[in-house]
Amino acid sequence: MTNTQDKDQKKRKRVNVRRPDVMEIVEQEVARHYTSSLVEKVKANHGGVTIGNTTVILAQQFGFCYGVERAIDLAYASRRVFSENNIYLIGEIIHNPEVNEQLEEMKIVSLPWQQMDEQYDKLGTDDVVIVPAFGAPISFMEKLEKQGVAVVDTTCGDVMKVWRRVNGYAKNGITSIIHGKKGHEETRATASRALGKDKDGHYLVVLTLDDTDYVINYMLNGGDKAAFLARFSGATSENFDPDAHLEQIGVANQTTMLKSETENIQKLFREAIINRDGKDEKFQVFDTICGATQERQDALFQLLKNDMDALLVVGGYNSSNTTHLVEIGQEHLPTFFIRNASNIESLERIIHFDIEQKTLVPRSYSELLDPEKKIIIGITAGASCPSNLIEATMVRVFELRGIKKETVLTQ
Repeated sequence: MTNTQDKDQKKRKRVNVRRPDVMEIVEQEVARHYTSSLVEKVKANHGGVTIGNTTVILAQQFGFCYGVERAIDLAYASRRVFSENNIYLIGEIIHNPEVNEQLEEMKIVSLPWQQMDEQYDKLGTDDVVIVPAFGAPISFMEKLEKQGVAVVDTTCGDVMKVWRRVNGYAKNGITSIIHGKKGHEETRATASRALGKDKDGHYLVVLTLDDTDYVINYMLNGGDKAAFLARFSGATSENFDPDAHLEQIGVANQTTMLKSETENIQKLFREAIINRDGKDEKFQVFDTICGATQERQDALFQLLKNDMDALLVVGGYNSSNTTHLVEIGQEHLPTFFIRNASNIESLERIIHFDIEQKTLVPRSYSELLDPEKKIIIGITAGASCPSNLIEATMVRVFELRGIKKETVLTQ
């Protein structure tokens, strides 16, 4: 076999699994696993249900977004189309443990996402690899092409919009300032695209306003280059030089960041360029917060206008967009970040995920579910949380208030 023939045989095969006959079955499976008729009825009833002295109010926007639904559909369809093949997934399809556990039961095997190992070397032309909704770094995609596997790419369209933007920055010699978490799957994938087609572009990832202030101070006043690079270790392109690569900047972001913070960071960098140059010609910005993230944050702000006793935020603890909902909520009222209804252990004890300590913390809040007291509980969830988990949470709240599940489900 010639080198050209070998290359053609091993070229990555992107496959379309959205066949009408397959999707009809998939839609039924997904609905059975993740939807809730109760949640749909409550949302249609302006988001609230009251039984006796207990009221539960749902945010008007929460749970699966289009991109998440598409990714799950494609994963389910992959197993239907490739019923006899080994199917692998780079990391997690989305940041929700219940969904990922369901895929494991379907014998879809998770591959490492932080770095490639020997498992990638063993992939062959009969194997199928699913790219998650977050996307994957270019190095991973190049490896899949080399191995000649069939690829089912579920990357969210909003994420790909960011990639096109940062790729354009690189093409024009502009350094990408990415507001995000340097270790997050999406940000790692975006950073790889910020290198550009020739892989000679540059990027810097900032997470907080404190990071932003530090970078701006360096841009305006200079400073210790070694200290700068140490602070942003793992958050810059290779051979990043703050003295050279902050001359022209373009801001982008991980699509699931807190909207208000991203907008503030954009504003601060633009002002810094104007202060330095007297004009903003060397600054570019493109709003890359996804619509679903904005909708869920806006819906929570609307929900918080109600007089509530507590807020329950349901979802995976490693979900960025869900974490930001917790940040918003806890500024206003007692807020509990729970994976599912089982975290509400009793009338007095809720197992809450502390986003600062990054650990589960039992919280005693004896009056929260006291059946003798009139209460109003708000519930929301991020874009990766299925409605069946919201239903279970609602049912759990009512049950601990002495109201049977059957009564709740007939509302």
